[in-house]
Amino acid sequence: MSGSAPSWSVVVQCVVAGVVVGLCALHATGWRGGLRRAEAFWTVTWALALAAVSLVNGLLVVAPAGVQDALLLVRFLLVAAALVMSVPAVRVYTGGPLEPRPVAAMVVWYVAGTVLWLTTDLVAAHRWVDGLPVYGPLWTAALLAPLLVVAREVRRSLGSRVVDPLGGTVAVGGTVSAVLLIVSAVPPPSPTTELLAGLWVVPLIVVVLVVTASRTAAVRRDALRRAGMRDVLSTVTNDAWLLRSPEQTLDRAVTEARRLLGDSSIAGTIRPLSRDRFVTELFSGSGRPEDPVDAAFLRDLARVVSGAAERQALTRRLQRAAFTDSLTGLHNRHALDRHLTGVLEKANVERTRVAVLFCDLDGFKLANDRHGHAWGDGLLVHMAHHLEAVLGDGVFVARQGGDEFVAVLERAPGDDALRALARRVREEFVPQDDDVVRTAVTVGVAAWQPGDVVDPAALLREADLAMLEGKQSHAGVALFDSRLRARTIARATARDELEAGIRDGEIVAHFQPLTDALTLEVIGLEVLARWRRDGRLRRPAEWLALAEETGLIVEIGRQMFAAARAGMERFDLPVAVNVAARQLDETDFVLDVERSWGSDRWDMLTIEVTESALLYDAAHVRSSLASLVERGAKIALDDFGTGYNSLSRLGELPIQVLKIDRTFVHDIATPEGAAVLRAILALAEAHGLEVVAEGVERAAELTALVDMGVPVVQGHMLGRPSARVPVRGRRPISVPSQPGARADLYDFVPVGHA
Repeated sequence: MSGSAPSWSVVVQCVVAGVVVGLCALHATGWRGGLRRAEAFWTVTWALALAAVSLVNGLLVVAPAGVQDALLLVRFLLVAAALVMSVPAVRVYTGGPLEPRPVAAMVVWYVAGTVLWLTTDLVAAHRWVDGLPVYGPLWTAALLAPLLVVAREVRRSLGSRVVDPLGGTVAVGGTVSAVLLIVSAVPPPSPTTELLAGLWVVPLIVVVLVVTASRTAAVRRDALRRAGMRDVLSTVTNDAWLLRSPEQTLDRAVTEARRLLGDSSIAGTIRPLSRDRFVTELFSGSGRPEDPVDAAFLRDLARVVSGAAERQALTRRLQRAAFTDSLTGLHNRHALDRHLTGVLEKANVERTRVAVLFCDLDGFKLANDRHGHAWGDGLLVHMAHHLEAVLGDGVFVARQGGDEFVAVLERAPGDDALRALARRVREEFVPQDDDVVRTAVTVGVAAWQPGDVVDPAALLREADLAMLEGKQSHAGVALFDSRLRARTIARATARDELEAGIRDGEIVAHFQPLTDALTLEVIGLEVLARWRRDGRLRRPAEWLALAEETGLIVEIGRQMFAAARAGMERFDLPVAVNVAARQLDETDFVLDVERSWGSDRWDMLTIEVTESALLYDAAHVRSSLASLVERGAKIALDDFGTGYNSLSRLGELPIQVLKIDRTFVHDIATPEGAAVLRAILALAEAHGLEVVAEGVERAAELTALVDMGVPVVQGHMLGRPSARVPVRGRRPISVPSQPGARADLYDFVPVGHA
């Protein structure tokens, strides 16, 4: 055969085989890029089988004589494999189901042909004549009979499908290859038929090449299209953060979808659902069948629009929650601070006034405790509606917190008009209840003038101070004017000085003796706080009320307990310390006393409280005092008779000492005063209480008290508060019958600062 075939056929058939191998590599790349897995597998496998047919047929031309019989059988098997593979390949291309019976029948046929080839001369004569193989009588049937099965399966796969240009190309190429294969198998063999035995695959390979190129181009177009879809989704998602409304986001999505898909009829709708949820639809209005990829893209784009709408709704809700009071619907404190800052900056440029009305509900806490929180919430909502109705729509109204409301007036009128507006707010408020004592509104007014410092916090503080002035003066309405400003500055200065004095150790302890009424022996000390400032003592009336009101009395109390402990140890005498109501209200009052006094010698400590202090929080105060009594301390009720406790409550309080107020002592010379004192003494005896009389200033008062049986007295006649107190020296026994002999027993000993 080597001498009868042209040498160029070898080159052609080898080139065909090489092209097919390259085609398989290209198709394998497309396989990884996104071709269908089954289609790519059968295409590559089928193409390799066709390439092997062409390659083996070319090798027959140049192969030695001993190898040609084997190559001829291999070519037969490769042709059989190519025809068998064409059936599943066609099924995969057309999308039909793969039926195993036709394939199995073809395989059985070719296996039988191979057996006949090897055992008989019916298929191949196993000899060569003039370089050409000699075939048996069954050669044509053995090779071409399965071709009928292939034709039948192709017809069944195509059915009534509409053949497109690519399908027509495949059909033409397959037909040409089938014709060439039939021609190559028609006896007698010739150089032409032997050449066609390897070249019949060329039209089929061209078809596979066209299909592969088309598929690869489609994959690339699809990849680019999907990348464009991802870019559009990313672009719309990013733009949604900048657009202000869901409708703008939807318009942007529709525009991008029309551009990418080339369909100007694409439209969209967005509908709100409950709880700030949205549903978005994007669709084509042309009525053409939707591509699944396009439909998925439009659904993804719709989800982006819905997500952006829900995010914007959530943002608006959070902004409302951040700057709106959830109960009344008014602006809250954060919104007030932001608005007032902007208003003041604007007014500073326009040179206009700004006024703030600070409104507070009098008695709200007591009424809320009486009626319940639901009623209190209703009253706050009613107050909000009242302010909006009186002040009008152009006024910014906010709930400062609790029962406090603030209104900001831009381009505010004069002081008289502001007072009149504040009176309207107060007088026109009618609470929705039938209480005899109704809740009222107190209004404080503060105005900012052009040229003042732009300080929103200071303006609110001034309005708050004016409101407090309205409460204290019972006027209900107050304006923060120059008089109130001066008083506020003076008060702030006094507080600063008092804080500095406490910090610098200017609060010192003075001691006033408690003496035995018969022997005049000092049997105890009362510790009193004094403020030494700039070399002089300031009267308690100048600063004590301020200390209690501002809470500074708590730290002063801690220092006095420490000073009392030092005085007790220095003089070895019991000490008494005054405690204010503000101190008793501290949750850590008992712990503070322990830290200042120490953990022992509690029997040397007496804590003096007033009747009014016991009303501050009766349950909490009784608990704290009872805890101190358990440690061994005594509790004295100071200024008895001037407070608000009834005589029946005296037994309920954890007290051991009753201190009679000086007003009763001064009236002891009158029958009425003496009768009151006897009643107090009888009451103390009935409850088992010790008695101390305060304010003894005259000898007649001391004598009368001794006659009544008062054991302990205290007053300026017996010893003024001082850092140096008269302390009687120790002696075995007091001698009441020799008062003149006691004068030399007093020893004036200085007391150091605690």
